[in-house]
Amino acid sequence: MSRYTEPNWNQSALITIDTQNDNALSGSKAEVAGTPEILPTMKKLAEAYRRAERPIIHVIRLYKEDGTNVDICRKEVFEEGFKFVLPFSAGAELVDEIKPPKSPILDSDLLLSGHFQQLGEYDWAMYKPRWGAFYQTQLEEFLSQRNIDTLIFAGCNFPNCPRTSMYQASERDLRVVMAADAISGVYEKGTAELRNIGVSVLESDDIIRQIDKLK
Repeated sequence: MSRYTEPNWNQSALITIDTQNDNALSGSKAEVAGTPEILPTMKKLAEAYRRAERPIIHVIRLYKEDGTNVDICRKEVFEEGFKFVLPFSAGAELVDEIKPPKSPILDSDLLLSGHFQQLGEYDWAMYKPRWGAFYQTQLEEFLSQRNIDTLIFAGCNFPNCPRTSMYQASERDLRVVMAADAISGVYEKGTAELRNIGVSVLESDDIIRQIDKLK
């Protein structure tokens, strides 16, 4: 860690990745191994960010019924009938653990059009069409408008969307923190590679201690 990569906690936002009912709940149709177990930790992180009045951005996937926006690697199984995170379905909703109080249902039409949906005083949802949260989205502009230069990542399935999104954040000279115990599918080599590009790999309790100092 250097002075260029050290987190600026008072200019940080929490990013949750793909933590939706179809992916993250035990026994769900597209359950990602290890995700149900990290939900309590993700909940603590989200609560800390709300206490500190700092932004939380919930990044999600939505697959249209006709399959026109499905990744090429999943298109065949989708066409064969294995469909999940469909717009306006219960499976596409964020898990209860990370929702803000009185959160509305996701507005799939708004999200698919590229807009952010505000879910609470400090929470927003956004749709990403592929692995990375910055690919063909307005995330970079959203962060710049709020003077956010540090992103804390948590969520579902490290090898795919969290890992890609962290690389994309680094490419944009953002300061990046990986909440190692709040991401499913973490493996040692991937963590080491992220450290090599300046990502701070921390436990959630350490992150929360820093965020609580902002109150």
